[in-house]
Amino acid sequence: MCPQAAAGGRRRRAASRGADNVCRLLGRRAHGFYARDAGVAHRINLGLLRKMICQESTKFKNVWTTHSASPIAYERGRIYLDNYQCCISRYLSWDTPQEVMVVKSAQNKLPAAARQAGIQQSVLFYLAVFQVLPLSFIGMLEINKKVFGNSVTDVAVSNGILIVMYSTGLVRLYNFQAICEQFMEQPFDLGHEFNWNGQVGVVGKYPFGLPCNIKITDTPPLLFEASSLENAFQIGGYPWHYIITPNKKKHKGVFHICSLKDHALAKNGIQDMQCCSLEPDWIYFHPDMSGRIIHVGPNLIKVLKLKEVKNNTDQVEVAEDFTIVANRENCVNNAVTVTASGRVVKKRFNLLDDDPEQETFKIVDYEDELDLLSTVAVTEIGADGKAHLDFRCNDHGILLKSIPLLESWDVTYSHEVYFDKDLVLHIEQKPNRRFSCYVYQMVCDTARDDERSSHEKAERVFRKKGGRLFEYI
Repeated sequence: MCPQAAAGGRRRRAASRGADNVCRLLGRRAHGFYARDAGVAHRINLGLLRKMICQESTKFKNVWTTHSASPIAYERGRIYLDNYQCCISRYLSWDTPQEVMVVKSAQNKLPAAARQAGIQQSVLFYLAVFQVLPLSFIGMLEINKKVFGNSVTDVAVSNGILIVMYSTGLVRLYNFQAICEQFMEQPFDLGHEFNWNGQVGVVGKYPFGLPCNIKITDTPPLLFEASSLENAFQIGGYPWHYIITPNKKKHKGVFHICSLKDHALAKNGIQDMQCCSLEPDWIYFHPDMSGRIIHVGPNLIKVLKLKEVKNNTDQVEVAEDFTIVANRENCVNNAVTVTASGRVVKKRFNLLDDDPEQETFKIVDYEDELDLLSTVAVTEIGADGKAHLDFRCNDHGILLKSIPLLESWDVTYSHEVYFDKDLVLHIEQKPNRRFSCYVYQMVCDTARDDERSSHEKAERVFRKKGGRLFEYI
């Protein structure tokens, strides 16, 4: 073969390799072979996982149990023991999720002797703000009585808004970014040397720490204020609305949904379940960013939506999207008593809406990756409480999967339930600092599993380690 022919053959083969089949390219893209389309494969996998979880043959098996005298915590796929939560600041929060972090100090309070001596304390809180990835110091500011008033009880930063709460129930909002730009005296970088008020040190290192480089000298421009019982205040929806409870104790459990633009109460904007229960109902904007509202009572979950009033585009109406009702008997029971003479006496009485003998909603959550609404409902049967975790369609509330929790659920204890991919975790806090963690794993329920011997079903291994009892199944 001549050199020219050989070269031509190589060129033709190279060209054929470059001109891939369109179907093959689309297939590779769907499987995430290209950086731009990596999310496609992730979404497909999550869709498959959702189908696997909700299919009838899938069960969740209790595979591990542990008990501890120290708090148990679950974070990002890991179970932490030995007082893990006490190692994290309780005042650490996100301003912008995964981008801007805020560390808040405890409230400054003078000792009783200092107050009796007439010493004044004007600074209530310190807020240190950081940019993450990479970590950098934005600034630290103080919340001072002289600027914000004497009745400040708490403060927070969220989504670029400085939120100041008062003992009177007043909530005030300020533009946090504008405050930083207006009152920052000097920017600083973590790990760099600085000279501040005559002191030389390294930013972020002991003993100098972080300089308070944002000094608010005047009251910032007010964006918004509202008065609400116990400072309960939420913003969300589209168009923007807020939820408050009128600032009187008699209105506890009554929620007003108002326009952020002009404070106008939405049509049907007063939500009141009129619950007769020990625990109050609660309401919040749906975390799926749909603008909907979730209102949870003992036996009823209402998913609400905001929509324009027909023939009046300037007014917004609160309408019902769907409801979820607890599976319970009529709350009116008859107590039958037989007297000594044999006469039957019936006494009619009403149970509380959250009576433990009736199925009651305890937890409502949203799984964003799988787009599932999850609920935990509990019914007390005799001395034991039985709970089940349900997964529902987020769009219509239709029940897709119900997972029974085998352990007893005491409604007087503190409970947390987590769902993470193929795992369900139930963490329980009992009296006298006793903690338990129950782990369930997704399995395929096959006929072979059902035919296991009774010896295999009863086979459990207990091991004691570090003062805690571990149970393996």
